Amino acid sequence: MPLQVTAVSGRRELRQFVALPFRLHAGTPWIPPLKLERYVFLSRKLNAYFKHGEAQYFLARRDGAVVGRITAQIDHAFNEFHGSRWGMFGFLELEDDPEVLAALLDAAAAWLTERGCERMVGPMDFQLNDEAGVLIEGFEREPMIKQPWHPPYYQQRCEQAGLAKAMDLLMWELHISDRSKLLPVLPEIAERATSKHGIRIRKMSRWHLRRELDGFAKVYNAAWSRNWGFVPYSKEDLDAYALDLHLVYDRDWFMVAENETETVAIAITVPDVNQVLKKMRGRLLPLGWWYFLNKGRLIDRLRVGFLGVMPEYQHTGVAAALYMEHFDMAEQTRRKGGEMGWILETNRSMNRAMEAMGGRVVKRYRVYERLLQEASPN
Repeated sequence: MPLQVTAVSGRRELRQFVALPFRLHAGTPWIPPLKLERYVFLSRKLNAYFKHGEAQYFLARRDGAVVGRITAQIDHAFNEFHGSRWGMFGFLELEDDPEVLAALLDAAAAWLTERGCERMVGPMDFQLNDEAGVLIEGFEREPMIKQPWHPPYYQQRCEQAGLAKAMDLLMWELHISDRSKLLPVLPEIAERATSKHGIRIRKMSRWHLRRELDGFAKVYNAAWSRNWGFVPYSKEDLDAYALDLHLVYDRDWFMVAENETETVAIAITVPDVNQVLKKMRGRLLPLGWWYFLNKGRLIDRLRVGFLGVMPEYQHTGVAAALYMEHFDMAEQTRRKGGEMGWILETNRSMNRAMEAMGGRVVKRYRVYERLLQEASPN
């Protein structure tokens, strides 16, 4: 039957867009998101991304049945910061059919080309700090919070369609209750942050979480600014991020390092709410709400989402101090380990730090790219 790719129009088609992975990945390690959250996230009125970005959603159909989906989006804040004309694609889901992916990519590329984009990069939903990349290692493991999961044929189809590798994102497994795997020098480096540089670590306040995120943004926008794919957080982004973090806040794991005058480093480690979502099966009713209210009893693993240091303080040992605080919290709580990242494959210092703490790479996600048109001369 002929394949058709059309832009999503109306609530019925949006429901089909959201529902597709529930059918494709039933019985796999994939963990279904809360459907209500997906509708909110895709809403142009409710997602802060649309304060600085635009997007189009597409469905692929064969004989009336949905067989694939994709988005095309442009983050104007990203392009302004980098002086680029990139477009992104995301929310990629498809049956194992090379014709489906080729048609989806062509639809996204055409939409982006019409708007002057020179390159198409993805998948990412909608930005790199959301779910990003195609899983190429670690298929047997359940995804943690804000991690995608794909069967192996996704990588095969992407490369068959001519997409080129842009960057790999690494997830490191850490068991932070086992100090025997630490390099002996790490505690010594951590101690110098306090004794020599006057830096102390405290926990973020839930009641002042939005204000705490101003300090987070200061560190993030300085420490990550040279990273591939970086885009600075805006006020609207932080407002939305604060709401998200309230749902998973855990005082033990939201950390700030500061001296007498300023915030110098942050670590936001998030309890893996996917352990709860697995039981909720995408629904609040009939028992989904009960599982969520009891998430503290259900969650025993973590994802270190952000750990960064202001560039001028990277010599002080404060990163080591944050690592040691994680080991201290693991001794005092029931959460003993999880995953760190993603970390860019090119970030040698962070990847070496993970090795120093006894970590190992357990998942790898690949971000792809396609050249749409020749770059304009400077």
